[in-house]
Amino acid sequence: MPLGKRASRSEAAPVIAAGVELEKMRRRVRLSRLALFTAIAAGPVALAVAVTSGPATATAAAPDRPAPVRNAAVAADPAGYAQVFLDAWLRSSADEADSAQARLAQFLAPDVALPDPAAGAQSRLRSVTAVRSVQRDGDAWAVTVAAQYADSTVRYFAVPVAADRPGVSFTVTGAPGVVAGPTRAAVPASPYTVSVPSDGALASTVGEFLGAYLTGTGEIDRYLAPGVKLAPVSPASYTSVTLREVSAIEGAAADGPLPAEGTKVRVRVQAEARDDAGRWPLAYELTLTARSGRWDVATLQSGTVRDWGAR
Repeated sequence: MPLGKRASRSEAAPVIAAGVELEKMRRRVRLSRLALFTAIAAGPVALAVAVTSGPATATAAAPDRPAPVRNAAVAADPAGYAQVFLDAWLRSSADEADSAQARLAQFLAPDVALPDPAAGAQSRLRSVTAVRSVQRDGDAWAVTVAAQYADSTVRYFAVPVAADRPGVSFTVTGAPGVVAGPTRAAVPASPYTVSVPSDGALASTVGEFLGAYLTGTGEIDRYLAPGVKLAPVSPASYTSVTLREVSAIEGAAADGPLPAEGTKVRVRVQAEARDDAGRWPLAYELTLTARSGRWDVATLQSGTVRDWGAR
């Protein structure tokens, strides 16, 4: 055989051998995967056997016990239940145990005695509102409920409530107790420290926008940034809106000329709205952006809740 042919065959032999070995490795990988998937379907023990006995080099041990399953359910707040009870309890009387309110109070709190108010001694109850719920040990709750009377006085009652684990069933476990009302929280300093001129372009845009938003007069879209969608309040709530004060966080809001394109400012607006029933102070927080020589409204918030924004 010519030397050239012998050389070609001898050089090709390692290549062929390498290809065969590579194909064997591929088959082992495929078999390992098949065994692994089969073991997963069979259960944890089979999974451990398949991983440790197969040709793959990785090993894994089966867990000694099933992984704990976390219950994401949150205990239901019994505030509404306590509120219904206190309303019925305050409106009931031991002398009229068969009244609808008395029966409701006894159903919600079987072991709680009914009150015995003297005729005309207490102002008529106007409303009750749950203001705070605290979960104590286990399934015990303490709910603070405010009771407002016709003479504008307010009393606060702590109502003890027991709840089951799923939060489906509740029971008032004891008579309510009169407690002191919540104190006023300290309010942090407002970040809106920059005074915005009332005759400037920004205040003018804000005033016209709120007028269109609250009275239905004019087109709202002309004041909105691109991509922002908003419908006016319907039916129109007021006949007119007047700005009382506009303050901002950023100093650019108080500058005379319009700032650079894309400049963003956040402002707080104190306004007065009028209707046939009177005058009403309103407050809004807005974000505006500078675009094409004008201010566009990008977001609006009332208090701490965002009513709408770019969509």
